[in-house]
Amino acid sequence: MSSTTDSTDTIRIAFMCVQNAGRSQMSTAFAERERDRRGLGDSVEILTGGTDPADSVHDEVVAVMDEIGIDISERQPREITLDELRSCEYVATMGCSTLDVGDVGDDVDVRDWALDDPDGQDLDRVREIRDEIEARVTALFDELAESD
Repeated sequence: MSSTTDSTDTIRIAFMCVQNAGRSQMSTAFAERERDRRGLGDSVEILTGGTDPADSVHDEVVAVMDEIGIDISERQPREITLDELRSCEYVATMGCSTLDVGDVGDDVDVRDWALDDPDGQDLDRVREIRDEIEARVTALFDELAESD
């Protein structure tokens, strides 16, 4: 895939799961931070959503993100559409998705991160999931930088 990150070619990345209340919200927050750290605000667009959104972000997820200085308490789970997903270069699913690659087309790089659901887990386990997500998001941005 030949994507560039100049001002005329925006890379779209989506993070999705079923409820959009845990893993995909953490992924989105880390991706926004990574985009800002790397000065890619004009060239990377980040989407998030779920196939059956919850009413709110899980409390334990808000708590462990707050521990590292990222406030996601005001975020609201939302539905993501197939059209939105089809417009992306990359879609990361969290291990709970029924998304089939055929649903979005061959031009979208769909990756299933197969992460445990933090909902109802103790805070130590949620921290482990958070740290795994942070590492995966950083690796994705490293990959984007290498393809430049």
